[in-house]
Amino acid sequence: MERICFLLKVKPDRVQEYEARHQAVWPEMLEALRQTGWHNYSLFLRPDGLLVGYLETDNFEEAVRNMQSYPVNARWQREMAEFFEGSEGGHADERMAPLKEVFHLD
Repeated sequence: MERICFLLKVKPDRVQEYEARHQAVWPEMLEALRQTGWHNYSLFLRPDGLLVGYLETDNFEEAVRNMQSYPVNARWQREMAEFFEGSEGGHADERMAPLKEVFHLD
């Protein structure tokens, strides 16, 4: 099982709305994440917009690729793109670059 951590940047003036949107993630989006192998998926957000994502999956590249095949993901990514700095270059799911794990207790 891979442990994946990534960073993105939410526009500081959009932080509250970004949080609110994640209080009501569409049920079909949640189901798509589960079906494509996204386990223990969490997002953490600083007030300045730094977003830290964490998930566990068998194969991150495959999980991202499989998620991109779901129409609900395309709709979600379009709606969320405006929240991210530098989103002119693509959707957030296309810019999630895993950080190198340098320590794990267990």
